[in-house]
Amino acid sequence: MAAILLGVVLVIQALKRPETRREPEDYSNVKDEVLRLRERVRTLERIVTDPDEGLSRDFRKL
Repeated sequence: MAAILLGVVLVIQALKRPETRREPEDYSNVKDEVLRLRERVRTLERIVTDPDEGLSRDFRKL
């Protein structure tokens, strides 16, 4: 019973706390890096899935 009461108290305290999320100071750098890596992944997918070479994303077809 005490464990349940403690759990309820902790949940209520967590709900009362103000939202403290904030973006990292170098958010734009992180965003640029993510976009750059996304483009690299797309390029690699195009290379790996070249139908002229008989390549496929489905590893069962390899």
